[in-house]
Formats: sequence, structure tokens, C-alpha cells
Amino acid sequence: MTATQAQLEQEVQRRRTFAIISHPDAGKTTLTEKLLLYGGAVHLAGAVKARRAQQHAVSDWMELEKQRGISITSTVLSFDYQGIRVNLLDTPGHQDFSEDTYRTLLAADSAVMILDAARGIQAQTLKLFDVCKQRKMPLFTFINKMDRPALDPLDLIGEVESVLGIKTVAMNWPLGNGVTFKGVYDLHEHQLHWFERGEDRRGRADVTRLSPTDPAIKEQCDSETYRNFIDGVELLEAAEEFDPQMFALGQQTPVYFGSAANNFGVQLFLDQFLSMAPLPGLRKTDAQPVTPQEERFSGFVFKIQADMNPKHRDHVAFLRICSGRFERGMKVKNTRTNDTLRLSNPMQLFAQSRETVDEAFPGDVVGLVNAGDLALGDTLYDSGQAFRFEPIPQFPAEHFIRVTVEDPSRRKQFRKALDQLTLEGAVQVFWMEDSTTYDPILGAVGQLQFEVVEHRLKQDYGVDVRLEPMPLKFVRWLGNEVTNLQISRSTRPAVDNWERKVLLFPGQWDMDYAHEKNPGIILNALSTLGR
Repeated sequence: MTATQAQLEQEVQRRRTFAIISHPDAGKTTLTEKLLLYGGAVHLAGAVKARRAQQHAVSDWMELEKQRGISITSTVLSFDYQGIRVNLLDTPGHQDFSEDTYRTLLAADSAVMILDAARGIQAQTLKLFDVCKQRKMPLFTFINKMDRPALDPLDLIGEVESVLGIKTVAMNWPLGNGVTFKGVYDLHEHQLHWFERGEDRRGRADVTRLSPTDPAIKEQCDSETYRNFIDGVELLEAAEEFDPQMFALGQQTPVYFGSAANNFGVQLFLDQFLSMAPLPGLRKTDAQPVTPQEERFSGFVFKIQADMNPKHRDHVAFLRICSGRFERGMKVKNTRTNDTLRLSNPMQLFAQSRETVDEAFPGDVVGLVNAGDLALGDTLYDSGQAFRFEPIPQFPAEHFIRVTVEDPSRRKQFRKALDQLTLEGAVQVFWMEDSTTYDPILGAVGQLQFEVVEHRLKQDYGVDVRLEPMPLKFVRWLGNEVTNLQISRSTRPAVDNWERKVLLFPGQWDMDYAHEKNPGIILNALSTLGR
């Protein structure tokens, strides 16, 4: 093994790249902040509630996020902890931006699912879990907000198994809930992590480790809380153990209890997570699978974000490295365009701060600033035969609007903005085939995406627009050529911004009519991003 290969193997071994998923308000941003706190990436976690009056969360940067107090973009947060390079792919907290979360999961090697202890499995959790299940992604579960009145821990675990269809194994167990919550018992070390509530929850919580039979525990708990705790510990000591193979296949999830807001159980979770989380692994392509240890460099673009620094009007393509060693200034090829480009301005981004990256390895995410005409799903490689990583799906829009430019002299800027938003996957753009106007129809999975688009058009491009809701429900991409296409009068034929033919339907009847009148027609609900 050469020195380069030895270094590559060593760097792969110490990478952990994961995403956090949850239903809105389950505590995703809070847990993200606290992982950064315990990982040493920040000294004080950003306040989550009442952000207008307090410090904004460090993982949120877009002005609209600050105004609304929500996370609507994905960011990449990297830090070193106990010799391990941690790449935390923070995802949108609002359900209208679930598409961005889907794409981020494609770049992760594992995921952390956060559940609200008082609510259990919720709708958005179920949708995101399905994506993890399809990919057989290793999944951790963090049951949050135990400092508030919560469901019974056994009921919560049972719900995960019955609703999600995945085996569970408790890695710790809560002592009480709500005002009686005193800490968590580590089933691996057989110690209770006793926590004292503090007024400043932005710093690390003090932890005292006790034996579960220590008299001090019984003295400071009411009898019912103590009895339930001891019964639960005895039950779990005899329960099913953690199975690394089932976990690796996404068939078993280790479960942790805690309170991210109060720092209860966060460090215990982080330490065990990093010892169990998978390393960067094999990636499928349209040719041979790619392994991280290959000397040939390769990676794919899973996110594009424009104007992360409005002063410079730049855009950043987030590249997940899959194999080989990344070096600043290296030349790579884009499989989609066959163009060669030099990666001369790579950055590691932490919220709005940036640091130049000289080298990176499989599992890392590098921000490529103004690196040519990159699009979501692009495969980059430095040598050998061209290939493509698995395509990134584009989900069908569920909401539609017509957008009209208020000032016709701004149409050039408007078209440039739409092209950029298409590259980012922020919105779907459809142009009517028989239209004599320049007013396109925009489609989005969530209604709030239109608010972001309107904000971006105004703030970034100086374009004021008028939005008009359209009576449309479905978009389908034409998968084959159809002569003498017959559709209902209210169905709209169009092309998307990649010039692919689509049909926009106002309802199910119209879609059924198209199938009936055009035998053999192929209507695809999913397309792939890019040309």
C-alpha cells in the first residue's frame, strides 16, 4: 500500500457523515446546535425560541429563515471530535421543503430521526423514514423533550416498531419525564447520568454518574417515578441486544432518550453515535460501483445554493466526495456536460463563515463557489471512463402558480433568476407551449417554497412579481413521443426549464382521460434533476 493509499484509508476510517430528520418542532435545530456545542464547534448554542429577541441559530443563515424562525435550507456543518471528522448535514425543518431533505439524505451515510416524546410518530417523520427505508440507511432514533410531559417510554418504542416496521433496541432509559425527569440510564455502562437543571441551557450540562441502586436516586425521586425506572431498567437488561448487521441494513434502530433543550443525554448520544455510525461506503453508478478507497477522485452535487453571501452574489454547489482525494485546484470532468473544470475555490462552510479547503476525503462535503454551470445530480471525476452516480429524483409538484413580472424591463434578470432557481432545485418552471406571453407557471412541493422564490426574486435580482394561484394538481413528464396527442381542454401541455415535455393536469379525471385517449402513453410522476 502506497503512502497515498494509506492516508486515504486512514481518512475514510475517521469520517462520519449523517443527516438529521424530524417532523417540524420535534427539536431538530435544537439537537443540531447541542451536537455542535458538545463537539466543540460552538461555545454557546444559538437560541431556538423567540429568535427575534435572541441570537439566531448558527445553522440558519438566510434572511427569510431569521425572519420566520425556521430552517428552510440545508447547510453542512463539519467539526472534529475525538479524532473523528463529523459531517452533519442539517436539513430543512419545515415540511414544505422536504425535497431538499430527500436530496440531502442521498449524500448521507446514516440518519438521526428525532421524535417528540409527547407526540411520537408524526406525518413528516413517516415520509422521511420511508426515504431512509428505501435506501436501507442505518438509522438512529433520539426521543426528545423528555423534560416535558411525555408518553410512556415503552409505548414510544412500541410505536416505532409497529408504525415504522423497524426493530428497536434501547441504548439508554429515562428516569421520569416532565418535572420528574432526572436523567438517563446508560445500558452499556450500567450507569445513570444524573443531570442538574440549570438556568443557562446554552452551555454544557453538568453530569454525575451514579449506580442505578444508589440511595441518592431513590431519595430525590417520588416512589412511582423510581419504581417505573427500576422496572424499565430490569426489563431492558433482558431485552434484545444491539445487532450491528441489522442496524447496517436499516432493520434495527438504536433508541436514545433525552432533552436537547436542556442538554440531557446529548453527549451520551454523541459519543455512542460516533462509535456506531457507518463509515463512507460503496456508491452505485451506471457502471461499476465506486468504493471510497479508490484512488480515482469522484463525487456528486446534491445541493446548490445561490447568494449565500449576498454581497458577492455567488452560488455554491455542495459536492459529496465519494472516492479518492480532493485537492484544491484539481481538474475534473462533468459527466453531464463533458466539460473540464478546475476546482480552484473550494470552501468548507459553517453557517455564513467560510474556510478554504486544500484537501478533503470520501464522506466530506465541499462547497464549490462559482464552479461553472453545475446542476443538481452532476457527477464529477478526475480520470478514467465517464460514469454517473445514481440520479437524484425530482418529485412532482403539488402546488402551482403563474408568475408575472411587474416591470417588463426586468425580464432578463427574471429569466436568469429562474435558471438559477432551476439549477438549485428550488422550484419547477413550466413554459406553456401555446402561450404568447412570457409568464411561466411555477410548481412546488410545498406552498412556502413560493414565498421563498418571491423573496429571492426581490432581494437577489431586484424583480417584483405577481403570483396567481393556478387550478392545477398534477404534473407528469411525458416518457415517450405521442402523435396526435389528445387531452382535455383544461390540461396544459408545457415544457420544463430543461425543455422536457410535461402535462399539467387540473384533476385525476383529466389524467385518466389522457391515458384513455392515448393508448401506450407514458406519464412519469418522477423525473431526474438535470438534463
